[in-house]
Amino acid sequence: MKNFLLLAVIFAAFGTTVSAQEWQTDFVKAKAIAVKESKPIILVFQGSDWCAPCIKLDREIWSTDKFKKYAGEHYVMLQADFPRRKNNALSATQTKANAQLAEWYNRNGVFPFVVVLDSKGKVLGETSYKKTTPENYIKELNAFTK
Repeated sequence: MKNFLLLAVIFAAFGTTVSAQEWQTDFVKAKAIAVKESKPIILVFQGSDWCAPCIKLDREIWSTDKFKKYAGEHYVMLQADFPRRKNNALSATQTKANAQLAEWYNRNGVFPFVVVLDSKGKVLGETSYKKTTPENYIKELNAFTK
């Protein structure tokens, strides 16, 4: 009986991990996953350590269990972060990659900026922070993919 319970706990933990949201930081890899899994890409431009609306969007939407579960099953999440604090600095390679994404998709430097892309990188829609529920934010993102 103990072994069965242990096995059940391990299985439950593994199942949660599989459907959990995973942030990508490599655009090429994100597109490959999107093609393989037939999912849209949600590209998020954020300033994780200085942008108050970015932090709110993370806390109120991205970090909620409801959004994480849904995103893990329906989206490829791609993050382009632009931290300002020295201790949060990204590698030179990642900084350059994020700058290239901004050149393609966020020329106005809006933060936070959320771009919904198809698996080839074509823009389907754009949004930003809104004071709303995870369910309503999901509806808005999904409206771009219909």
